[in-house]
Amino acid sequence: MKILTRAEEQIMQVIWKLDKAFLKEIIDELPNPKPHNNTVATIIKILTEKEFVGLKVFGRMHQYYPLVGKDVYSKNSMKSLVKGYFEGNFSSAVSFMVKENNLSIDELELLLKQLKKNK
Repeated sequence: MKILTRAEEQIMQVIWKLDKAFLKEIIDELPNPKPHNNTVATIIKILTEKEFVGLKVFGRMHQYYPLVGKDVYSKNSMKSLVKGYFEGNFSSAVSFMVKENNLSIDELELLLKQLKKNK
């Protein structure tokens, strides 16, 4: 799966949130200062070329929708991060995050319960 730039991810976050949206709706959801319409349109064009976004045409307007789910992209991004920075070792990645975020014993136990529940 292709990696997205920070700007592309920001647009994808909005599209995932809205599920389907026109350009103006996407821009309205972006934080201030708002990027120019042409900038957002260009990023969306790139996302369609990367096959992350599909579109429906309504006259001269386009409605955009995600072709790749947020969960699928998140999973692949995490795998790539762990592979690139932790030599593919998820235990090392979790240890790093625990250490960097100063998690308490109670928070670790809660995390462990959630992990067991998800298995």
